[in-house]
Amino acid sequence: MLFTRDLRVHDHPALAAAAREAETIVPLFILDDGILGGPSAPPNRVAFLRDALVDLDRSLRRRGASLCVRRGDVVRETIAVARDARADAILASADISGYARRREARLAAAAAAERVELRLYPGVTIVPPDALTTTAGRFFSVFTAYHRRWRHEPRRAIERAPTRLRVPRVRRGTLPAPARLVDGTPSPDLPRGGEEPGRARLTSWARSGLDRYGDLHDDLAADATSRLSPYLHFGCLSPLEVLERVEGKPGAEAFIRQLCWRDFFHQLLAARPETSDVDMRARGDRWRADDEALEAWKQGMTGYPIVDAGMRQLLREGFIHNRARLITASFLAKDLYLDWRLGARHYFDLLVDGDVASNVGNWQWVAGTGADTRPNRVFSPIRQARRFDPTGDYVRRYVAELSEVAGSAVHEPWKLGRRRPAAYPEPIVDHGEAAARFLQARRRAAVRPTAERPPQDGP
Repeated sequence: MLFTRDLRVHDHPALAAAAREAETIVPLFILDDGILGGPSAPPNRVAFLRDALVDLDRSLRRRGASLCVRRGDVVRETIAVARDARADAILASADISGYARRREARLAAAAAAERVELRLYPGVTIVPPDALTTTAGRFFSVFTAYHRRWRHEPRRAIERAPTRLRVPRVRRGTLPAPARLVDGTPSPDLPRGGEEPGRARLTSWARSGLDRYGDLHDDLAADATSRLSPYLHFGCLSPLEVLERVEGKPGAEAFIRQLCWRDFFHQLLAARPETSDVDMRARGDRWRADDEALEAWKQGMTGYPIVDAGMRQLLREGFIHNRARLITASFLAKDLYLDWRLGARHYFDLLVDGDVASNVGNWQWVAGTGADTRPNRVFSPIRQARRFDPTGDYVRRYVAELSEVAGSAVHEPWKLGRRRPAAYPEPIVDHGEAAARFLQARRRAAVRPTAERPPQDGP
């Protein structure tokens, strides 16, 4: 049983099938050198991953098994363990990124050469990425139409966690210390990884946060989102079980819509794997090169408090509020007119929930190169701040230089005159002028926005 991005025992179709059908099972996780071997391995996700693996091993031990750990090439190490265990099948959850699918293809070929069966199961998404197509037989590129079909698609049954597992004699291996897994220091306020804390978070939030989600999920200071995204990314929680746990409860529909956005972006990436680094819809952009502006954005030093608060939250927590993601991404791509890929890579370096499909899908949506039906929209940082942080509490929470500025004045400190905190920078760009330049550039590239208006500001 090869674990990848499915680090749980509850509602795990591949594990459940193994428990039903096999006399003995080797629960296996490979620390993939293709991901961990380079200098750009993300410390935040590696720290969360290690927590999740410790938690998974604990769950397996309660069921009479333990996690077998190897490090290296996933295909080579999996085949070696299968050979040692005299396994007749390798079971795993199907994934959708280009990297994951190439790995699966290599594993299938290597397994066939060993006369070992490779069986892939669902579980990463609620609806499999290839299950829904338009009447023309194509993938969905508009969320509204996808959501309409997705909401009524039949679902598989929830799988119970196995009660008992038997493991053959194989070398178990050990999980390396964090410092041996990755260079760099994780952000100071990361959540704890694993199925147990993920399920506890889901239970607590469904009981005391879900009913307010529809009203407060865009309220930056309220911090009323579920914060389940890293647990979904690593498969510590089954997205299908999350949906079924909340369905029918007050506030659930707005939250379920976000689960649908996640599936939507997964089916986009499955259909167009190249869009992880290529515009889904080319707009003829000639992005600027400005290393100073990019660094100011990364460090939360743009002079726009709502933008800086979001970027500093990302640095501190490995997480950024969804509304702040839209604001900060729009500022980079449309105010600074810097390539969205630069922002996506920075997010991916820091986000604990750094998921290729969702990260790229959101960035292309904001940049107007993806699934947004209004590609030329520009978010005003001031209007967004007034609407979604009217009291300024979110900004004061993350921008220490402005912690003593009262009320909504925190959003425009340049208007404070002599009372402006000296440590806080002046705006690096004038938003009005920058928005006009962006729209002019898009017009120059002969891009015209569509008249269709989506039902909400974004995922």
